[in-house]
Amino acid sequence: MTQEVDWDGIAARFGTPTYVYDGDWLAANLTALRAALHPALEVFFSLKSNPNRGVYDVLHAAGARAEVSSLAELRVVLEAGTDPADVVFLGPGKSGPEIEACVGAGIYAIVCESFAELAAIDLAAADRGVRQRVLLRVNPAFSVTGSRLTMGGKPRQFGIDEAELLAGTHPLTAYEHADVAGIQVYLGTRILDADVVVRNTAYILDLADRIAAATGIRLDAVDIGGGLGVPYFEGEHELDTAALAKDLNPLLDAFAAAHPGTRLIMESGRYLTALGGTYLMRVRYTKRSMGEDFAVADGGTHHHMAAVGIGSFVKRNFPVALLSRTPEPDEESGPWNIAGPLCTPNDTIAKAAVLPALRPGDLIGVERSGAYGPSASPVYFLSHGYPAEVVLRHGRAHLVRARDTVEDILGRQSTHPDLSRPTGRD
Repeated sequence: MTQEVDWDGIAARFGTPTYVYDGDWLAANLTALRAALHPALEVFFSLKSNPNRGVYDVLHAAGARAEVSSLAELRVVLEAGTDPADVVFLGPGKSGPEIEACVGAGIYAIVCESFAELAAIDLAAADRGVRQRVLLRVNPAFSVTGSRLTMGGKPRQFGIDEAELLAGTHPLTAYEHADVAGIQVYLGTRILDADVVVRNTAYILDLADRIAAATGIRLDAVDIGGGLGVPYFEGEHELDTAALAKDLNPLLDAFAAAHPGTRLIMESGRYLTALGGTYLMRVRYTKRSMGEDFAVADGGTHHHMAAVGIGSFVKRNFPVALLSRTPEPDEESGPWNIAGPLCTPNDTIAKAAVLPALRPGDLIGVERSGAYGPSASPVYFLSHGYPAEVVLRHGRAHLVRARDTVEDILGRQSTHPDLSRPTGRD
């Protein structure tokens, strides 16, 4: 957070649990990234990381383009005033209506994941009598090291294998309405080492030339993916954008000079939003169990699954802070387990987090929570529903998603008299 926040005031006005996003920080972070990187490299915000309309409004106003993966995300960015020429659509299992909506909106490109999908895009574009630009997602033979989640070098549901494209056996230029004119490669995520990003990009730019030569396609655009990471845990360091720019920008400059008509795209989600968000909770009860202190809060992992550490061998905490009061000078801190209201032992937001002695009514915040929060969590577990979401901008707090009520949750359910009729005997 770059601004002073009245956490008590936010809790009083919007209730808890609530996600709070610092819009001033979001805009400044994107501006700084764009200023550091080569001017030819366009930053497309990956809405999968945080699809909230208010968050996107801030980033779009600061110059972000849009990478979307669903009808709802597509609608969000178009209704926000995004030029369709600044939208790409990704995903390995696009539905017919999704493809049709992309073609109908005239977005810049559909990122195609298979030859079967390419045929579906061609058919949808033919139905409208237009040509739709397509970027081929490539499943690379190259496997990156230094990524927390590697996306290449293995059999994947994503993309078309590099070797299959380089063989040149599929007539990519033969489609009348699917205009194959570029590639997209995503090699990994949560990368904190600038050198890894540079090596990834060098490989992708070289691969683009090799695929164009093998297949005869144009290179209207090369999407180098993203994967820029943020530090969540103790011992992790921030990505050095100055070091990244030092080695990445000359690569991009050389490629842009050799391909003056080619659009260069970088996708970024987590990097743009994670550090700008806080998950705000209120302590309901405190207790001691077998020598350990517990604070049971009104928020939990149903809103913040990332904090559970799914996929990690060792549970590590996101940074957690006491926000509603300043501890007394002589007040000792100690290890606290922060649990939520769910009926599962997995509902532990933080384990042995060093905090002042917590009390019922205290506000605590899980920091670095601006990406992969509620939309990537089982928000309807135990029928709790979505939390509120708030964006702080220019000193004012704006509610950008209302909290689910019981009526919201139950209103979409239905029943029928036959379902409650006693079972008869034959």
